[in-house]
Amino acid sequence: MIKKQGAKIFAAWAQRKNEKWIKNPLKTQEKVFRNLIKNGRYTLFGKDHKFEKINNIKSFKSNIPIRDYEGIRSYINKIFSGRQNILWPGKPFYFAKSSGTTSGVKYIPITKDAIHQQIRAAREALLNYIYHTTNVDIVNGKHIFIQGSPLLDDKNGFSLGRLSGIVAHHVPSYLQKNRLPTWDTNCIQDWESKVNAIVDETYDKDMTIIGGIPSWVQMYFEKLVSKTSKNIGDLFPNFSLFVYGGVNFDPYKGLFRKLIGREIDSIEFYPASEGFFAYQDNQNDNGLLLLLDHGIYYEFVVASTFFDQKPVLHSLNEVILGVNYVMIISTSAGLWRYNIGDTIKFVNKYPFRLIVSGRLKHFISAFGEHVIVSEVEQSLKEAIEKTEEIIRVKEFTVAPQITPKAGLPYHEWFIEFETSPREKDIFAANIDYAMRNKNIYYNDLIEGKILRPLVITEVQINGFQKYMKSIGKLGGQNKVPRVSDDRLIAVSLEKYIINL
Repeated sequence: MIKKQGAKIFAAWAQRKNEKWIKNPLKTQEKVFRNLIKNGRYTLFGKDHKFEKINNIKSFKSNIPIRDYEGIRSYINKIFSGRQNILWPGKPFYFAKSSGTTSGVKYIPITKDAIHQQIRAAREALLNYIYHTTNVDIVNGKHIFIQGSPLLDDKNGFSLGRLSGIVAHHVPSYLQKNRLPTWDTNCIQDWESKVNAIVDETYDKDMTIIGGIPSWVQMYFEKLVSKTSKNIGDLFPNFSLFVYGGVNFDPYKGLFRKLIGREIDSIEFYPASEGFFAYQDNQNDNGLLLLLDHGIYYEFVVASTFFDQKPVLHSLNEVILGVNYVMIISTSAGLWRYNIGDTIKFVNKYPFRLIVSGRLKHFISAFGEHVIVSEVEQSLKEAIEKTEEIIRVKEFTVAPQITPKAGLPYHEWFIEFETSPREKDIFAANIDYAMRNKNIYYNDLIEGKILRPLVITEVQINGFQKYMKSIGKLGGQNKVPRVSDDRLIAVSLEKYIINL
């Protein structure tokens, strides 16, 4: 009772505190901007880019170009060589290790302030949920986040690992008694062995919060059902909140509803190694609240113009609802006008809420159609809702088929069904209809007989898991790209398809 009452009071306090910056978004971003420039002024990066002359957004833009990881690699190397005050005062606490499509392994600096903001954002998301729903019962049960190993490597005296593993070292003390799995289990490297151990540790516990990337939580749920012959809702009667991030949850909702046996609340997080950017602050709105007071200054480039010679960058007050933007960040970890590669769309202003629409490099434009992730996810969702029968999708990805054995080229949808449609051709036509309504270029290609309507290729049960295991990316923060502009994934999946 005391713990629940304390959670109520803490949630109300956090809400009052956050409302100050939510109601003053532009002033808040101006304050963040000033603080970042002040801290960066005497760093090597600040001296190289004449921070002493930066006194407004205009001079900020003229002095610092947009850059990706390759643009800061030389500075990262200097930090690893032992130098201080390179991108941010002092030295980073950690480096988050991630895989880049063009840069190989990337080492993203995480400073003391940056890790504080990561933990702060996650805490505020849960407190926001408690404040608005009054569901304080979640604080008394056990909590689990299906994540990567917290074991950290060493590189020249710096600790480095996956973001989820780093964050595991900073779970607040008041949550430690509620936290599962045990440290030893969390450190298991083999993903399937780890999930089996988590099942053994948790199947008889009072779980109230479960979180992780949906596809890996799904694997955990399926193993629990197999072990106990109970659905998740009966096994964990007090389980009432699912926390997730990394991918759109919509394609998984039908299967989760079946596995759990009832509806539960969910919160979407938008964290990355580069920062914690947003979280779902309203159970009735899928938009994510952009965090403007968390050490990050934001700029936005219209995605279709990003590769122009001189793309225009927009500040928060200039954004337009529904436009696909590339998000550019400057942070208290010393990332300056950094392109993280994500694309977003604003769905609300004042407060500013967004959805993650995809990745700048994850699209299909083999024929000039520029299909993005949000379009394929939404089209699949609409097709499922349009079909009277129950259809449950476990995983999917889309690739162009440029040189078919016969007929016109097409988009090939590799789908792993839990419950497949009786009439796959009708289901494919419904997806295609939604796609044509969302993307005028795709529609023109169909009408112009350049492409034929999409084709569904059915993947075996657990085929995607087998594929991810085959490339060494089973579990953790790894996820299957929703779209690809080539057939590298498609070719690898061919051994796991159902041949009709």
